[in-house]
Formats: sequence, structure tokens, C-alpha cells
Amino acid sequence: MQNLVIQHLFIRNLLFRYLKTALFAGASTLLLAGCEGGILDPKGQVGVDEKQLIVVATLLMLIVVVPVILMTLFFAWKYREGRTQEIYAPKWSHSNKIELVVWLIPIIIVVILGVITWRSTHDLDPYKPLVHEKEHIVVEVVSLNWKWLFIYPELGVASVNELAFPTDVPVEFRITSDTTMNSFFIPQLGGQIYSMAGMETQLHLIANEAGQYDGYSANYSGEGFTGMKFKAIATPDEAGFDAWVNKLKQSSDILSPATYPQLAKPSENNPVQYFGDVSSGMFHHILHQFMPDMHDSKKVVADEHASHASHNMSDEMNMETEK
Repeated sequence: MQNLVIQHLFIRNLLFRYLKTALFAGASTLLLAGCEGGILDPKGQVGVDEKQLIVVATLLMLIVVVPVILMTLFFAWKYREGRTQEIYAPKWSHSNKIELVVWLIPIIIVVILGVITWRSTHDLDPYKPLVHEKEHIVVEVVSLNWKWLFIYPELGVASVNELAFPTDVPVEFRITSDTTMNSFFIPQLGGQIYSMAGMETQLHLIANEAGQYDGYSANYSGEGFTGMKFKAIATPDEAGFDAWVNKLKQSSDILSPATYPQLAKPSENNPVQYFGDVSSGMFHHILHQFMPDMHDSKKVVADEHASHASHNMSDEMNMETEK
């Protein structure tokens, strides 16, 4: 009797666990089906490819999950307490057929997932330029405390917490940080990449539809992190982008090594700001500010070589004296 009670409790707990998992998965599916503005509502080719990868990988994994849940429910119902005609008393300890199914199906799924992951990892490499008939535009991105700086080196303008580019034109982002590590992320366009001080990372994206998309940092960076957001504007055509650039050029603010320290000061919920003129090489100035000066480095190396040569000459003279 005690064994039956224990068995009943075990089956009930197991049944409850799988029911909870199934309900949670169903609720999540319903919520995600109607979500807008996230990775499952892509507006760029990279985002579309990433969504397809997520869906395919999830369906492949459900090949194992769904049958396990269904069989758990079935066996719990079939061998429930009170059904004395369904006595579970196996007279075997090993089955080659069961072992084949249990091992072969997961192995096949893992192999398929491995091939898909390997191919998608190379196809969706963030450093890999997008193949497109139009020339890409370059945007240099700097994460600050707690705002985003976007520099257009080819146009000589910059903006804070607002980014724009034409629809159906690939964008090459060159990313660094003036402070702690952040993560540059526009969910609907796909992909994210870390920004790190003294280092340059890259990300290539494209917008297939015009609109305004939310962007933010996906890596916690301090008390002003929640306000570290920006708008990514995909203009309907290049004329709309040119109009946005002209709006920036009308600003009297100048971004230069002299004015940059004031901008770099920590600020929370920073408003959109435009710079009508940007000093040449501003991005590299920010990138290399944490690195030793190259001339000083060369001088140190030369001094080290001279010191080694002096020591070697002194050793040779000592050896001649001893002789």
C-alpha cells in the first residue's frame, strides 16, 4: 500500500511538472505571436535570417520535447490508481529497439543543429559585409555614460541618441566605448555586438522597411543604464536621409577633441543632440585615448635596444679585460 501511495505521488508530481512546462510554453508562444518591436518582428534581412534560425532550432528541439510530454501524460493516465487491469510489471531489463530510438533521434537532431549552426555562424558573421548592389554607409558608434554617439565620418556630422540611414542600404557600424563595456543592439534589425574601450568591433545591418526602431545597450553599465536608449530611423529613401543630414548640418555645435570631454561626462536620459561639424579622425581619437602614444612607444623600444646594446658591449669589454 505504501509503495502505491509513493508511486501515485511521484506520478502526480511528474504530471504537474510537465503540465506546467506545457502551459508555460503555450502561453509564451501566444505572447510571442503577437509581439511587436522585438527580434521576432524583424524589419531587416539580418533579423529575418536570425528569426528563421530561432524557429528552426526550436522546432527541431520540440521533436524530442513534445513526444516526451505526451507520453508522460498518457502513461500517467493509463497506469493511474484504481485501474487494476493495467498492471505495469515488465519482465525485461533491456531493449535494443528502445535504446536505438532514445539515442538515434537525439544524435540526428544534434547533427542537423550542428550543420545549421555552423552555416548560420558564417553567414551571419557581424564582421562580414552584406552583399548588396548599393554602397554601404559608415557609421562610427561610441558608447558613453549613458548615451550613444553616432559619427558619420564621410558626411562630417554626428548625433547623440538618434541614428538614421536609408532603407535598403547596408550600414557598416564601427563600434567602440569611452567607458565600460556595453552592447550595441537594434532588435528588429538583428544582431548585437559589444563596445569596448580601446577596441573596435563591427556590425553590418540593413533595414528592409522604413520606420523608427528602438535601440539600446544590452549590457548593464551602471545607474543610468535604463535611459541608455536611441532611435534608429530608416528613411523611406535616400532623399529623406539627405534631409536628416542637412538638419544636423544646421546645428552650430562642433564635435572636436576640445569639446568631446564635456560630452563624455556621465548624464542620464540624455536628449537628442546634433553636431553640424566633426573634426577629422574623431573616432580614432576616442579609440586611441586609452592607448600609449605611438611616438612614446617607439622611444621606449629604442631606449630598450640601446640599453641592451650597452650591456652587451660592457660584457664584451669585461671579457677582454679578464683575458
